[in-house]
Amino acid sequence: MITWGWTGMSHDASLAVFSDDGLEFAAHSERYSRIKNDPNLHDDLITEALEYGHPDRIYFYERSWLKKLRQLSAGQYQLLKKPSPTQYMRQYLPTAPRSRGVSHHLSHAAGGYFTGPYTDATVVCIDSIGEFETLTVWTAKDNSLTKVYSQNYPHSIGLWYSSMTQRIGLKPQEHEYILMGMAALGDPHRFFKEILEEFVDVTGIGYSPRTRFKHNLHRGCKWWRPDLTTEQDYYDIAAAVQKVYEYILQNILCWAGKNTPSKNLVLMGGCALNCAANSLAYRFFDNVWIMPNPGDAGSAIGCVLAKRREFMFMEHTYTGHNITGKYPVEEIIHELTTNRITAVAAGRAEFGPRALGNRSILADPRGHDVKDRVNSIKQREPFRPFAPAILAEHATDYFDGVTGPYMQFTSKCRRPDEFPAIIHYDGTSRVQAVPAGDTSGFRALLERWYAETGCPMLLNTSLNIKGDPLVNTREDALHWTQQYGVKVCLPKSGDG
Repeated sequence: MITWGWTGMSHDASLAVFSDDGLEFAAHSERYSRIKNDPNLHDDLITEALEYGHPDRIYFYERSWLKKLRQLSAGQYQLLKKPSPTQYMRQYLPTAPRSRGVSHHLSHAAGGYFTGPYTDATVVCIDSIGEFETLTVWTAKDNSLTKVYSQNYPHSIGLWYSSMTQRIGLKPQEHEYILMGMAALGDPHRFFKEILEEFVDVTGIGYSPRTRFKHNLHRGCKWWRPDLTTEQDYYDIAAAVQKVYEYILQNILCWAGKNTPSKNLVLMGGCALNCAANSLAYRFFDNVWIMPNPGDAGSAIGCVLAKRREFMFMEHTYTGHNITGKYPVEEIIHELTTNRITAVAAGRAEFGPRALGNRSILADPRGHDVKDRVNSIKQREPFRPFAPAILAEHATDYFDGVTGPYMQFTSKCRRPDEFPAIIHYDGTSRVQAVPAGDTSGFRALLERWYAETGCPMLLNTSLNIKGDPLVNTREDALHWTQQYGVKVCLPKSGDG
């Protein structure tokens, strides 16, 4: 039987395909449409999914009737005119079966738990909003999930973070990661108390996860402190927002650690992309799993697993469009040793927001000019950091703190003077530690680079420019080379 799970109609549409054997395909619609954060499905995405067979069953990551009830209560009357998920899907596939709804936070929780390595866990989901829920805590054991806490709209940590993103001139529901990066340039103490007192009514301290806000922030907070307009003001606001978020997160995790039986944590929802805060989880739990795609797009997988209730450990994220052929290790090495910067598009695209070696810009992390050169290529702000990808067995020699294969945590670099290209202003790096058992072409590349140079890491950032989706197809890659003047190394066509 072929089962589809999908998300969309609001932002970042995605689709996953399961056979009886497990996950076969998962991809973001934006990679096909070339529209960042595209809320709509795309004909080419549907066509590629159909290569695995016509769907016998389809699940959607929300219960649409409940979401419409919340939209009605919030006065969002225009949204009530949207078609049902079944009607919408049949615009792309007229023969599609009915799209069966799964609650938003259950989709998050199941996506995290059933792709993780633990058969018992505490699951914490924090996001902007599902139908009504904005924060849930679950206990999970074997193939069951039990909700033990729920918090509802308009009291939303994610909406608050997004509204502060908008306040400093960034795009909400998309540029939260830029705010997180800006925080390293600011003074977190200047506005911490003011923001906490202005926006947060109640936040539990050990005895409760309850977090209530003084304002409904669904439409932002541009009204707050209009006198703060300088670049440094924005940096200081970002730093304070990040500090308040970490304060709230620790209170939630402290309560969850005390009131649930497992010492394994699964962290899910869009807020789980806050890599600067995620390592705080280890203060309260022994082990932490974050699905590589913990936001709404990842729920294309989660809504199916919520119904299948089967474990499917996610060993990698390479589930998207396939550029066939051998990973071009030697060509990449040649470009790096000659030009110090290159790019690669090979194999199946990553499902998630991070480029992990199959759709990446790569560079030698040791050059003092490399960071500025790559930021110039990507047409983005000069303060933005880059991630190191390192052979996992060398990670502790170079970084102090939590590392992992999916760039989900930040760690202090032990040798910042040697690797300026991958160090943020606060001395941290978002490390991708590629494990020894990894059989991908990217692991082989890192091994070859280490043998050639004695350096076990490369700068790794997404193959795109600011505001664009990652390169997806061979044609995208060829266009990117012509447009931006950096060679994208590709497998030779037909080289299987």
